[in-house]
Amino acid sequence: MTAAQQLERGLGELGLGLPPAAREKLLAFAALLAKWNKVYNLTALRDEAQVISHHLLDSLAVLPHLAAAKSLADVGSGGGLPGIPLAIARPDLAVTLVESSQKKSAFQQQARIELGLDNVSVCCARVEAWQPAEPFDAVISRAFSDLAEFARLAGHLAGEGGRLLAMKGVYPYEEIGQLPAGWRVAAVTPLAVPGVEGSRHLVSLERE
Repeated sequence: MTAAQQLERGLGELGLGLPPAAREKLLAFAALLAKWNKVYNLTALRDEAQVISHHLLDSLAVLPHLAAAKSLADVGSGGGLPGIPLAIARPDLAVTLVESSQKKSAFQQQARIELGLDNVSVCCARVEAWQPAEPFDAVISRAFSDLAEFARLAGHLAGEGGRLLAMKGVYPYEEIGQLPAGWRVAAVTPLAVPGVEGSRHLVSLERE
């Protein structure tokens, strides 16, 4: 199966009807990630099929949970995940990638330019020290930290009524029990990601 066929099948299983231009950009992003990965070590995954499933489709699985959001901060964004795939799928969503590594931020800038992503901004900074001009509707993280640390470091980025969204593997019972005061779990949603074995959950946090 080609990467295009794998992406097509995965989008179908997720129930996401993306236009051809978005699908082309997603494949171009996967190719760019593979190219830069040889030098910058953006991801441990080298297999093209795994990049489609574990990066693109895994990122896009949260798309239905961002329906109400107009702005999104992706903290500890690394190779631009999940922010760039989400920005490709939702051109109306203003996505800011927050990453402290200059090498990774350089890749994000290159991807933004090459893919023509006008709705993406790149911020090279430590998330806890960054003060955005405007707060965000949603703040997302993927393999960034535990829930308590996420709330402590990135909680100030969420606007009134805004949520913190943490992409997790198994149901994080222990992490939920250690949430700092002022935050509570709004929802924990199981995610079924095509081609990814094992549990995936999206944990949504809101202010108490």
